[in-house]
Amino acid sequence: MMYLALSILFSSLIFVIFKLYAKYQVQTIYAIITNYFIACTVGVIYYNEPIHLAEIPQKSWFWGSVALGLLFILIFNLMAATSQKLGVSVASVATKMSLTIPVLFGVFFYKESLGVLEIIGIILALLAVYFTSLKEKKIKAEKWAFALPVLVFLGSGTIDTSIKYFQDAHMPEEEYALFSATVFAAAGIFGLFFIAFKSTKQRLKINFKNILGGICLGIPNYFSIYFLLKALQHPTWNSASVFTINNVAIVMFSTLLGILLFRERLTIKNWFGIGLAIFSIILVAFGQQLMTFI
Repeated sequence: MMYLALSILFSSLIFVIFKLYAKYQVQTIYAIITNYFIACTVGVIYYNEPIHLAEIPQKSWFWGSVALGLLFILIFNLMAATSQKLGVSVASVATKMSLTIPVLFGVFFYKESLGVLEIIGIILALLAVYFTSLKEKKIKAEKWAFALPVLVFLGSGTIDTSIKYFQDAHMPEEEYALFSATVFAAAGIFGLFFIAFKSTKQRLKINFKNILGGICLGIPNYFSIYFLLKALQHPTWNSASVFTINNVAIVMFSTLLGILLFRERLTIKNWFGIGLAIFSIILVAFGQQLMTFI
C-alpha cells in the first residue's frame, strides 16, 4: 500500500510541474531531456549492485527498455503540450483513462479474475476521472490540439501495459532500479538526437531555467515508475486493481493540488467525481473482503 501511495504522490507532482513550466516559461523539450538524465542518475544511485555496462545489453528486458525510452519522451512531450494547450485536467484525464488498456491486458492476457464489486469499482473509476476533470469554461484551442489527448491515452496505456509485462516476465526485483535507469537513459539519448537535429536549424542556447525544470521533474519521474513496479508485487491485488487505484487516485490528488496551488475552482460535478473516486478505490482495493459480508 505504501509503494502505491508513493507512486501516486510522485505521479501527481509531474502534472503540477508541467503546469509550472508554462507559468515560468520553461522550454518543455529541453527540460524533459534533462529530466531523463536526472532520473537515470537517481536510478544508478539507487541500484545497490555493481553496474557492468557491457552486461546491460544482454538483459532480456534491454531492447524493451529502449523502446519504452522512445515512447516515454514522445508521450511526455504530448502530455506537456496537452497540459499547456487544453489544461492540466485534460492531460490528467487522458493519461488516467488509459487504465482501461492495462486492465484489459491483465484480464485477457494474464487471465486475472475480477469480482463483481471490483468490476463496478473500475467502471466507477472511469466515471470519476471524467467528472473530476470537467470544466465549466469551454476550452479554446486549435482543432489539431484535440488530437493530443487521444495520443496521450493510447501511449500511456501502452506504457503501463509494457511496464507490467516486463515486470512480470523479464525482471527480478533487484533489477527494478537498473531497468528504470536504462529506460530513462534511452529516453534522454533519443532526446539528444532530437536536439542535435534541431540545432542544425536553430542555435542551441543553454538556459538555467530549463535545467532546473528538468531536475525538478526528474526526481519524481523516476520514483513514480520505481514505486509502481514495487506496487505491482502486491500479494493480494492483481495488476487491474493496482492500475485502477493508481490512476484514479492520481486524478483525484492532482485535482486537489490544483485547488491548493493554483486556486482552481471545483464544480458540483467535480466534487461528485472525487466522491466517486474514493468509493471506486474502496471497491477495487477491498472488493474481495467486502464480498464476504454480502
